[in-house]
Amino acid sequence: MRWVPGTPHDGLPRVGAVVAFWGVTGSAPDALAMNSYLAEQAQALAIALGAARVIHCSSAAVYAPSDTPVSEVTDPAPFTPYGQAKLAMERRIAELADDHLPTTILRIGNVAGAESLFANMRPGVRVTLDRFPSGRGPWRSYIGPTDLARVTAAMLEAPAAAADRIFNVGAPAPVCMDEIARAARCSIDWRSAPGIATERLVLDTARLGEICPLSISSADPAWLVEDAHTGEIWP
Repeated sequence: MRWVPGTPHDGLPRVGAVVAFWGVTGSAPDALAMNSYLAEQAQALAIALGAARVIHCSSAAVYAPSDTPVSEVTDPAPFTPYGQAKLAMERRIAELADDHLPTTILRIGNVAGAESLFANMRPGVRVTLDRFPSGRGPWRSYIGPTDLARVTAAMLEAPAAAADRIFNVGAPAPVCMDEIARAARCSIDWRSAPGIATERLVLDTARLGEICPLSISSADPAWLVEDAHTGEIWP
Protein backbone atom coordinates (compact mmCIF):
# COMPACT_ATOMS: atom_id res chain seq x y z
CA MET A 1 0.00 0.00 0.00
CA ARG A 2 1.37 3.42 -0.94
CA TRP A 3 0.66 6.59 1.00
CA VAL A 4 1.45 10.14 -0.09
CA PRO A 5 2.08 12.94 2.45
CA GLY A 6 -0.92 15.18 2.85
CA THR A 7 -3.47 12.48 2.01
CA PRO A 8 -5.79 10.77 4.53
CA HIS A 9 -4.52 7.94 6.72
CA ASP A 10 -7.74 5.98 6.27
CA GLY A 11 -7.14 2.37 5.36
CA LEU A 12 -3.53 2.28 6.47
CA PRO A 13 -2.63 -0.54 8.90
CA ARG A 14 -1.40 -0.04 12.43
CA VAL A 15 2.40 0.03 12.60
CA GLY A 16 5.09 -0.37 15.21
CA ALA A 17 7.25 2.48 13.91
CA VAL A 18 7.57 5.11 11.21
CA VAL A 19 10.98 5.54 9.58
CA ALA A 20 11.09 8.77 7.56
CA PHE A 21 13.79 8.18 4.95
CA TRP A 22 12.64 11.07 2.84
CA GLY A 23 13.79 14.62 2.31
CA VAL A 24 14.55 17.36 -0.17
CA THR A 25 18.06 18.36 -1.25
CA GLY A 26 19.39 21.17 -3.43
CA SER A 27 19.41 24.86 -2.62
CA ALA A 28 15.95 26.24 -3.56
CA PRO A 29 14.48 27.70 -0.33
CA ASP A 30 10.87 26.74 -1.07
CA ALA A 31 11.83 23.16 -1.86
CA LEU A 32 14.12 22.84 1.16
CA ALA A 33 11.34 24.08 3.44
CA MET A 34 9.55 20.83 2.59
CA ASN A 35 11.91 19.02 4.97
CA SER A 36 10.08 20.49 7.94
CA TYR A 37 6.71 19.71 6.36
CA LEU A 38 7.73 16.09 5.79
CA ALA A 39 8.82 15.79 9.42
CA GLU A 40 5.42 17.07 10.50
CA GLN A 41 3.77 14.50 8.25
CA ALA A 42 5.89 11.67 9.68
CA GLN A 43 4.97 12.67 13.23
CA ALA A 44 1.27 12.88 12.37
CA LEU A 45 1.37 9.54 10.56
CA ALA A 46 3.06 7.85 13.52
CA ILE A 47 0.43 9.14 15.92
CA ALA A 48 -2.45 8.21 13.59
CA LEU A 49 -1.19 4.64 13.12
CA GLY A 50 -0.29 4.02 16.75
CA ALA A 51 3.46 3.79 16.19
CA ALA A 52 5.64 3.23 19.22
CA ARG A 53 8.45 5.38 17.80
CA VAL A 54 9.50 7.47 14.81
CA ILE A 55 12.90 7.93 13.17
CA HIS A 56 13.80 11.10 11.24
CA CYS A 57 16.78 11.57 8.96
CA SER A 58 18.78 14.75 9.42
CA SER A 59 22.30 15.42 8.18
CA ALA A 60 25.87 16.14 9.18
CA ALA A 61 25.32 19.36 7.21
CA VAL A 62 23.88 20.94 10.38
CA TYR A 63 27.46 21.27 11.66
CA ALA A 64 30.17 23.74 10.73
CA PRO A 65 33.53 22.46 9.45
CA SER A 66 35.84 21.54 12.31
CA ASP A 67 39.40 20.32 12.78
CA THR A 68 38.10 17.86 15.38
CA PRO A 69 35.16 15.42 15.26
CA VAL A 70 31.83 17.04 16.08
CA SER A 71 29.45 15.42 18.56
CA GLU A 72 25.74 15.72 19.15
CA VAL A 73 26.38 18.34 21.84
CA THR A 74 28.31 20.53 19.39
CA ASP A 75 26.27 23.64 18.61
CA PRO A 76 24.88 23.32 15.08
CA ALA A 77 26.12 26.00 12.70
CA PRO A 78 25.08 25.03 9.17
CA PHE A 79 26.79 26.93 6.37
CA THR A 80 24.68 25.68 3.45
CA PRO A 81 20.97 26.17 2.70
CA TYR A 82 20.50 22.40 2.94
CA GLY A 83 22.08 22.26 6.38
CA GLN A 84 19.98 25.22 7.52
CA ALA A 85 16.83 23.48 6.30
CA LYS A 86 17.72 20.29 8.15
CA LEU A 87 18.36 22.23 11.36
CA ALA A 88 14.99 23.96 10.94
CA MET A 89 13.46 20.50 10.55
CA GLU A 90 15.08 19.32 13.79
CA ARG A 91 13.74 22.34 15.63
CA ARG A 92 10.25 21.71 14.24
CA ILE A 93 10.45 18.12 15.47
CA ALA A 94 11.38 19.44 18.93
CA GLU A 95 8.29 21.67 18.86
CA LEU A 96 6.15 18.64 18.05
CA ALA A 97 7.68 16.47 20.77
CA ASP A 98 5.23 14.02 22.33
CA ASP A 99 6.06 12.25 25.58
CA HIS A 100 4.24 9.18 24.27
CA LEU A 101 6.14 9.03 20.97
CA PRO A 102 9.90 8.41 21.31
CA THR A 103 11.67 10.20 18.49
CA THR A 104 15.09 9.47 17.02
CA ILE A 105 16.95 11.95 14.82
CA LEU A 106 19.80 10.56 12.74
CA ARG A 107 22.42 13.12 11.65
CA ILE A 108 23.76 11.06 8.79
CA GLY A 109 27.13 11.65 7.17
CA ASN A 110 27.90 10.71 3.56
CA VAL A 111 26.11 7.57 2.40
CA ALA A 112 28.21 5.54 -0.02
CA GLY A 113 26.48 5.48 -3.38
CA ALA A 114 24.10 8.33 -2.63
CA GLU A 115 26.20 11.49 -2.70
CA SER A 116 28.19 13.64 -5.11
CA LEU A 117 31.46 11.67 -5.20
CA PHE A 118 29.76 8.40 -6.12
CA ALA A 119 27.58 10.23 -8.63
CA ASN A 120 30.73 11.21 -10.55
CA MET A 121 32.68 7.95 -10.27
CA ARG A 122 32.78 5.09 -12.76
CA PRO A 123 35.63 2.58 -13.08
CA GLY A 124 38.27 4.00 -15.39
CA VAL A 125 36.96 7.58 -15.46
CA ARG A 126 38.67 10.64 -14.01
CA VAL A 127 37.15 12.53 -11.10
CA THR A 128 38.05 16.01 -9.94
CA LEU A 129 38.77 16.55 -6.26
CA ASP A 130 39.77 19.57 -4.23
CA ARG A 131 43.33 19.38 -2.90
CA PHE A 132 43.96 21.18 0.38
CA PRO A 133 47.29 22.48 1.72
CA SER A 134 47.70 19.12 3.50
CA GLY A 135 48.03 17.54 0.05
CA ARG A 136 44.87 15.47 0.52
CA GLY A 137 41.26 15.68 -0.53
CA PRO A 138 38.18 16.20 1.67
CA TRP A 139 37.69 14.03 4.75
CA ARG A 140 34.16 12.92 5.63
CA SER A 141 32.28 10.42 7.76
CA TYR A 142 30.92 7.81 5.36
CA ILE A 143 28.59 4.88 5.92
CA GLY A 144 27.61 2.09 3.54
CA PRO A 145 23.94 1.29 2.85
CA THR A 146 24.21 -2.08 4.60
CA ASP A 147 25.57 -0.46 7.75
CA LEU A 148 22.93 2.28 7.58
CA ALA A 149 20.27 -0.44 7.48
CA ARG A 150 21.95 -2.08 10.47
CA VAL A 151 21.86 1.22 12.39
CA THR A 152 18.19 1.70 11.58
CA ALA A 153 17.29 -1.80 12.76
CA ALA A 154 19.26 -1.29 15.97
CA MET A 155 17.41 1.96 16.67
CA LEU A 156 14.08 0.20 16.21
CA GLU A 157 15.10 -2.59 18.60
CA ALA A 158 16.72 -0.40 21.26
CA PRO A 159 14.84 0.58 24.42
CA ALA A 160 12.74 3.65 23.65
CA ALA A 161 14.43 5.74 26.33
CA ALA A 162 17.86 5.03 24.83
CA ALA A 163 16.85 5.86 21.26
CA ASP A 164 14.83 8.99 22.06
CA ARG A 165 17.58 11.46 21.09
CA ILE A 166 19.91 12.68 18.34
CA PHE A 167 22.62 10.42 16.91
CA ASN A 168 25.50 11.10 14.57
CA VAL A 169 25.61 8.32 11.98
CA GLY A 170 28.78 7.25 10.21
CA ALA A 171 31.57 4.71 10.38
CA PRO A 172 33.82 5.03 13.44
CA ALA A 173 36.68 6.52 11.39
CA PRO A 174 36.72 9.23 8.70
CA VAL A 175 37.55 8.52 5.07
CA CYS A 176 39.40 10.70 2.57
CA MET A 177 37.60 10.99 -0.74
CA ASP A 178 40.75 10.32 -2.75
CA GLU A 179 40.97 6.89 -1.11
CA ILE A 180 37.42 6.10 -2.20
CA ALA A 181 38.13 7.25 -5.76
CA ARG A 182 41.15 4.98 -5.96
CA ALA A 183 39.19 2.05 -4.51
CA ALA A 184 36.67 2.60 -7.31
CA ARG A 185 39.54 2.43 -9.86
CA CYS A 186 39.15 6.08 -10.82
CA SER A 187 41.93 8.48 -11.72
CA ILE A 188 42.04 11.82 -9.92
CA ASP A 189 42.37 15.28 -11.39
CA TRP A 190 43.33 17.67 -8.61
CA ARG A 191 42.35 21.30 -8.30
CA SER A 192 43.34 23.74 -5.60
CA ALA A 193 40.59 23.87 -2.99
CA PRO A 194 38.77 27.21 -3.05
CA GLY A 195 38.48 29.20 0.14
CA ILE A 196 34.89 28.09 0.71
CA ALA A 197 35.74 24.38 0.45
CA THR A 198 35.57 22.22 3.57
CA GLU A 199 38.50 19.92 4.27
CA ARG A 200 37.08 18.13 7.31
CA LEU A 201 33.54 17.45 8.47
CA VAL A 202 33.91 14.39 10.65
CA LEU A 203 31.39 12.97 13.11
CA ASP A 204 32.01 11.72 16.63
CA THR A 205 29.96 8.51 16.66
CA ALA A 206 30.53 7.42 20.27
CA ARG A 207 26.84 7.82 21.09
CA LEU A 208 25.87 5.66 18.12
CA GLY A 209 28.31 3.02 19.35
CA GLU A 210 26.23 2.60 22.51
CA ILE A 211 23.31 1.39 20.38
CA CYS A 212 24.96 -0.04 17.27
CA PRO A 213 28.73 -0.52 17.40
CA LEU A 214 30.22 -0.62 13.90
CA SER A 215 33.49 -2.27 13.01
CA ILE A 216 36.40 -0.11 11.87
CA SER A 217 36.14 -2.06 8.61
CA SER A 218 32.91 -0.17 7.91
CA ALA A 219 35.16 2.81 7.03
CA ASP A 220 37.29 0.82 4.57
CA PRO A 221 37.10 2.56 1.15
CA ALA A 222 36.96 -0.79 -0.68
CA TRP A 223 34.02 -1.88 1.48
CA LEU A 224 32.17 1.39 0.86
CA VAL A 225 32.54 0.96 -2.90
CA GLU A 226 31.52 -2.71 -2.78
CA ASP A 227 28.54 -2.07 -0.50
CA ALA A 228 27.26 0.78 -2.65
CA HIS A 229 27.41 -1.54 -5.66
CA THR A 230 25.84 -4.61 -4.07
CA GLY A 231 23.21 -2.43 -2.47
CA GLU A 232 22.24 -1.33 -5.99
CA ILE A 233 22.40 2.38 -5.22
CA TRP A 234 25.51 2.88 -7.34
CA PRO A 235 26.18 1.37 -10.79
